[in-house]
Amino acid sequence: MNTPLSWIKAYVPELDVTAKEYTDSMTLSGTKVEGYEELDADLDKIVVGKILKIERHPDADKLIVCQVQITKEGETVQIVTGAPNVAEGDIVPVVLDGGRVAGGHDGNKTPGGIKIKKGKLRGIESCGMMCSIEELGSSKEMYTDAPDNGIYIFSNNKEYDGIEIGSSAVKALGLNDVVFEYEVTSNRVDCFGVLGIAREAAATFGREFIPPVIKETGNQEKTSDYISVEIEAKDLCSRYVGRVVKNIKLAPSPLWMQRRLAACGIRPINNLVDITNYVMEEYSQPMHAYDLDLVAGKKIIVRRGKDGEEFQTLDGQVRKVDSSILMICDAEKPVGIAGIMGGENSKITDEVKNVLFEAACFNGTNIRLSGKKLGLRTDAAAKFEKGLDPNTAMEAINRACQLIEELGAGEVVGGAVDVYPEVRTSRRIPFSPERTNKILGTKLSKETMLGYFKKIDLGYDEATGEVIVPSWRQDVGGQADLDEEVARFFGYDNIPTTLPTGEATTGKLSFKLRIENAARNIAEQFGFNEGMNYSFESPKVYDKLLIPEGDKLRDNVVISNPLGEDFSIMRTISLNGMLNSLSTNFNRRNKNVRLYELGNIYLPKALPITELPEERIQFTLGMYGEGDFFDLKGVIEEYLEKIGMKKLVSYDPKAGKPYLHPGRQANIIYDNTVIGYIGEVHPEVLDNYDIGDKAYVAVLDMPEVVARATFDVKYEGIAKYPAVTRDISMVMSKDILAGDVEAVIRKNGGQILESYRLFDIYEGSQIKEGHKSMAYSISFRAKDRTLEDKDITEVLNKILSGLSKLGIELRQ
Repeated sequence: MNTPLSWIKAYVPELDVTAKEYTDSMTLSGTKVEGYEELDADLDKIVVGKILKIERHPDADKLIVCQVQITKEGETVQIVTGAPNVAEGDIVPVVLDGGRVAGGHDGNKTPGGIKIKKGKLRGIESCGMMCSIEELGSSKEMYTDAPDNGIYIFSNNKEYDGIEIGSSAVKALGLNDVVFEYEVTSNRVDCFGVLGIAREAAATFGREFIPPVIKETGNQEKTSDYISVEIEAKDLCSRYVGRVVKNIKLAPSPLWMQRRLAACGIRPINNLVDITNYVMEEYSQPMHAYDLDLVAGKKIIVRRGKDGEEFQTLDGQVRKVDSSILMICDAEKPVGIAGIMGGENSKITDEVKNVLFEAACFNGTNIRLSGKKLGLRTDAAAKFEKGLDPNTAMEAINRACQLIEELGAGEVVGGAVDVYPEVRTSRRIPFSPERTNKILGTKLSKETMLGYFKKIDLGYDEATGEVIVPSWRQDVGGQADLDEEVARFFGYDNIPTTLPTGEATTGKLSFKLRIENAARNIAEQFGFNEGMNYSFESPKVYDKLLIPEGDKLRDNVVISNPLGEDFSIMRTISLNGMLNSLSTNFNRRNKNVRLYELGNIYLPKALPITELPEERIQFTLGMYGEGDFFDLKGVIEEYLEKIGMKKLVSYDPKAGKPYLHPGRQANIIYDNTVIGYIGEVHPEVLDNYDIGDKAYVAVLDMPEVVARATFDVKYEGIAKYPAVTRDISMVMSKDILAGDVEAVIRKNGGQILESYRLFDIYEGSQIKEGHKSMAYSISFRAKDRTLEDKDITEVLNKILSGLSKLGIELRQ
């Protein structure tokens, strides 16, 4: 939403602020100004001049020498130009020596402008420059009377008759203005029009708001004799107002209207089109004009479209509609798509004589969905889809007819056809000043608060204690909204700081969130960075991960309206996102990367879907570069220990994960339950993801982890008696796992076993083929005495006896 300051001042005449003051104050009062552009920021020393005499340049065929009057008193300067369109007596904009223009003749602006200095052209002195509209920072599109190539000439437009020589050309062209850009939230529909912004500005700066006075218009005839209106789809059209104008006289609209529309970014066309655009910007009420002579049966019917019905819109496109799209029809055919675009069969041409003006209120949601379905978005649709106030329609169409009469654009027929089945009335909200003060921490009087309400046209019924909210303030629906109105006009920066009140409560994270936070902390301590990946994926993911057909992981939730195939299913495995992230880092030449993610997978309970899928959060770790399988295994075990999972964690190498290396993978088992898996990524999968280095991943199923975790810690005192350490070196088959050995040590170590540590693995010429050597350091300690050699020997014999059953021998 853009508005020029001059248009705002038309309704708030006492407004006298700088652009910066306006921006800051309006933003603080709730109408956020995104930015502003001072149209004359790069224009300086530009006056209205008159060409008195023109001579040929003695040394250049395409240059002329002009004597130009630049003051009312008759002062002249000599200017050399190559412009082809000037003549003696022309009144033109002139930038004087030392002045600035916004850009070049090609229309490209130069930051800070271009400084014009006195100089010589082919030996002839030139003291300034006559300007094209492009050099003044605008374009022919916005200044339709400007020539295609040449100097802008005031005297070619009768509206400049009487312009004073030496006065500001910038002001004459309406370029001494500031255009503000607003971020208007969808609940403030009233602020999508200049009048709504002006009302807010008046309230913000404490100035009087003077809206346009709508005068009665029309001849002695009746509009109802020319047109009738029937609303069939009352659920989609709450009001339809029509007025008729005869004997249309198309012509350019006046300069003041063109300048205001141009400042809003709307190209002036002719008086009829400009009036509808002007009223749309002023009231935020789109209007449409139909050639009345092309409306069959002189009847308008507002109905739903018919399935398969075709209709050609004003842009020349033939569009197929259906019963969900609201159409404006005459007695025989559609003539417009309601709230979006009119039809080619009733458009306004230069031969138009009689016009039907339409101002209506359509269902905003339907307009948005219809525009999306048709692939058609217009300025009118953008306003309608916000949900307009039907009570504005009559005032807006009367304003348009008033402008028709004032500009002499046609003869307005008296009265209007107004179909308004359910009239929307103002709302009443009980108001409690005490509650407002309590909420805001202020001590404002009731009269002060009511004064704020009066500024924005909120009434008050003293007898009932209710605030009366006009229908155009659709955002005010309760006491909280009234509190907000008081706060923004009192000033958010003026609200005092207060401490929270109420009973003290103890708050903490839930157990589940504490477990997840512990995962983050451990991962980050080991150098992992958190990543976030999409829950939506492509079905092609399964092939990239080598997941076979028929695997349960391929049973997924399909999204009914995806953004595309790449986002068409809900993920059932978290690895794709992690591998994509590792691939991105690898291809950006990051050498050592460690990432983790806490995110959901979505497992359908049945297919086809009959209920919401099961969402299971996964703790996924991925890495390449420095580190290997055992480093990642250490991170997992450190985390499990941190969250109180003290039992032995075992690893089953027969995990059978197709996306992991067949000899370097394992299920993570705790308490006889698989809680995750770990391994090196399969080489083929690495190729599929364009990762040129070994990568390792681990995934923990957090629901299983949370069910077994605990933060209950039992204190044990410092040991009083010394520990005894024994080292054993064993020879065994390569098929025997370290976990199998450790299970025997732990089982047969008894109560005096304190710890054990694998410190050597050897395979080589000194060990027979198919075997390996493993060496453990085992620590023993008793809590109640110093251990003797016989105690250690007895336990070691039990451990060796258990190991021998696995075919393990002591290394000689």
